[in-house]
Amino acid sequence: MKRTYADRPNWTRVVEKRFMLAYIKDKDYTGYMAIIYLDKVCEPLFVGEGEKKLCLANDGFIWTQYFPKDRNYALTTQFDEKQEIIQLYFDICDGNKISSSGIPYYDDLYLDVVLLPSGEVLLLDEDELKQALEDKVISKEKYDLAYNEAKVLIDYIENNKNWLLNSNINYLKYMVTLKE
Repeated sequence: MKRTYADRPNWTRVVEKRFMLAYIKDKDYTGYMAIIYLDKVCEPLFVGEGEKKLCLANDGFIWTQYFPKDRNYALTTQFDEKQEIIQLYFDICDGNKISSSGIPYYDDLYLDVVLLPSGEVLLLDEDELKQALEDKVISKEKYDLAYNEAKVLIDYIENNKNWLLNSNINYLKYMVTLKE
């Protein structure tokens, strides 16, 4: 399993970045939220193919990350240099944790759910999850947890697409106001 920290300390693609972290507790969300300003990258990050090719990391991009309390996913929202949403990327995980230095992290359970601004919802990396089970990297319990969390998320996303997209913009505005 891959462990991912909010501050992405080993991200070699990013040459210069700024990182901030806040704990949020309001009617819509409870948990940690982080923001990474990608001030300078050594090369842009593209995913997908053809017309579905997306640039996720480039100079001036912003990533916000949510580590909700008592949930089995972490959400990363990628924004371009104009602060427009590129995608909402939900990593299914084995809960969100806090390191001894106070940085949120998660252990990835391979399966991912993506919401694009068009409203399209994607389920990614089912093959990686199945391979992890076959290779005994994860238990059947963790395998089932991943699929169950993905199903709950997809149902939620399908019923709240506009709210999710708008709330991510509002939380970005809040995080941008925080002092480094």
